[in-house]
Amino acid sequence: MSYPFELKPLNYDYVTLEPFIDAETMELHHSKHLNTYVNNLNNALKDFPELHNWSLEKLIINLDEIPEEIRPIVRNNGGGIYNHNLFFDLLAKDISQPQNGVFYDAIIAEFTSLCVLLSEFKSAGIGVFGSGWVWLVADKNGKLKIIKTSNQDVPNLSEYTPIINLDVWEHAYYLKNQNRRADYIDNWLNILDWQKAAVIYEGLKS
Repeated sequence: MSYPFELKPLNYDYVTLEPFIDAETMELHHSKHLNTYVNNLNNALKDFPELHNWSLEKLIINLDEIPEEIRPIVRNNGGGIYNHNLFFDLLAKDISQPQNGVFYDAIIAEFTSLCVLLSEFKSAGIGVFGSGWVWLVADKNGKLKIIKTSNQDVPNLSEYTPIINLDVWEHAYYLKNQNRRADYIDNWLNILDWQKAAVIYEGLKS
């Protein structure tokens, strides 16, 4: 993926994730919020042809090499695209929680149980002040860790591989849950695609 960036289509319909996330929120989140990030990034890059063959990941990792006048735009909107693409890709219904496998073993090794991971992840999500994200990432040795980022910041991709992320901006949940972020996180846990998360993790170990 490089300039001009495009809105990545979802693998499901906006209504698919109900009742956990309502169709109106999904449509606004994807076709409005994410699409705005795509348009803003393209507009920022249009006069910088030397950046047109850079991938999204390269832009994010090498922000210090981005011209200063567009660096904040690339950081915020490039991060918004990266974060949301992973978030939407990891949503699906009727996916059971892991009970075995390489990813499950890594969870047990770091958190002792899946319940502990979920509890700590939810606490981190509730604890994000303002807008941001919660992540389950793996370091180069495959060790899992929960981290938080503000706004549309991305974890250090040179150090970590994102496995799971959760959007805790209010636009992700306010129509259905209002200020009840904890309820939103509980709903999200019902539609987290553990199988895709496992594939991402297993790709590190292959």
